[in-house]
Amino acid sequence: MNSKAIAYLRSLAHTLNPVVRIGNKGLSASVIKEIEVNLNAHELIKIKIQNDDRSVRESMLSEICEALKATAVHHIGLQIIVYRQATEPKIILPK
Repeated sequence: MNSKAIAYLRSLAHTLNPVVRIGNKGLSASVIKEIEVNLNAHELIKIKIQNDDRSVRESMLSEICEALKATAVHHIGLQIIVYRQATEPKIILPK
């Protein structure tokens, strides 16, 4: 994915509210399932991670993207933005 598409997705995600919150127990199978359900429904989602350690949040982001074959769009503070194109895309990315 090129930088123009990433910038476009970041602009779309600006108005989104987090649909999944990851608490102190971390990334469990049920959390991954909930993220997958929301990716199927929306393609672009915002996730809030309740952990103060940046390296833990980055590892969760990479684990989410690897497990669900998604793309990390942005990571700022406690929020991450993840995108996965649906079989019938709702979001048309710029070329």
